[in-house]
Amino acid sequence: MPESKPSQLRAPDTNPSAGKFTVSADHAGRRLDQFLAASIPDVSRTRVQQLIAQQQILVNGKEQKPSYSVESGDEINLIGEIKLPPLHAEPEDIPLDIVYEDDSLAVVNKPAGMMVHAGAGTSERARNRGTLVNALLHHFKKLSQVGGELRPGIVHRLDKETSGLIVVAKSDVAHRKLAEQFSDRKVKKKYLALVQGWPQRESGTISAAIGRDRARRTRMTTRTKQGREALSHYKVLERIRTRWGKFALLEVKIDTGRTHQIRVHLSSIGHPVVGDALYGAAREYKGQNQKQGTIKALKPLPRNFLHAAEIEFLHPRTAKLLTLRSDLPSELEGFLSALRGSITE
Repeated sequence: MPESKPSQLRAPDTNPSAGKFTVSADHAGRRLDQFLAASIPDVSRTRVQQLIAQQQILVNGKEQKPSYSVESGDEINLIGEIKLPPLHAEPEDIPLDIVYEDDSLAVVNKPAGMMVHAGAGTSERARNRGTLVNALLHHFKKLSQVGGELRPGIVHRLDKETSGLIVVAKSDVAHRKLAEQFSDRKVKKKYLALVQGWPQRESGTISAAIGRDRARRTRMTTRTKQGREALSHYKVLERIRTRWGKFALLEVKIDTGRTHQIRVHLSSIGHPVVGDALYGAAREYKGQNQKQGTIKALKPLPRNFLHAAEIEFLHPRTAKLLTLRSDLPSELEGFLSALRGSITE
């Protein structure tokens, strides 16, 4: 375990500055990059590898490879920051479904499979294509710069495989006022999610802090002592009993906006979002029929069944209440229809 941790490590994009670590016997034998990624909160293994490549990490005063097996008593020093050239988002002609637009802001219906913006790491640089930001820059030309050159106009985010409504700021003034509403929890967001199984109650609240999974850095978890407060409310809209098992369509409202919040919370109560294999959803649904025996497996959904269906906020300039809605995309409607068409008694 580390003797001390860098004081500035608070977010995934944080650039570690300085720290000293001593390897305990329990961690002996682990790769150097794995040990550091697990020891430093909210810093990815890729970021650690960048630090090693730039000679910013010393083991017992010497440089080592990421694959170096740490030994009990090893002293590891983080002596500097990652030096990355600036990354700028570029306009790209990608179709957009614009639900609302004026001089201050726009609300866009983001499709599943589209990242909101590119990552900041060196290995992510090639991924700065096909993002929502690339499309926004082409269509709107001018966006707020509060979020920096990599995230112009972005006030809040949706996961890559989540579809639905996202608010975009065109001016810095609008951005700050919108961000304040999000921070003060005045923005009302409503999602539709299809989950495996039937929740015991018709409605409920999930209050569980969320933090990064120390064992699997791509995941978030409620099983952490260093998580941030997260609050989600769900209501069962429909219970569906099919030849492939039970499913429930939920309406979910969130008071906080943590990474993967809805997916993590629903998985934590035993009802993962359909299509979300990262948090425990089945990759394939098989069924039985008493007359026909084994039946054809249900075609898997190539995305998460999670859609940001409604958002409500005050216009940053006029203070007028805006309520905007988005229907389920066709691939989710089609999946629901397939389930409803196989309802069993």
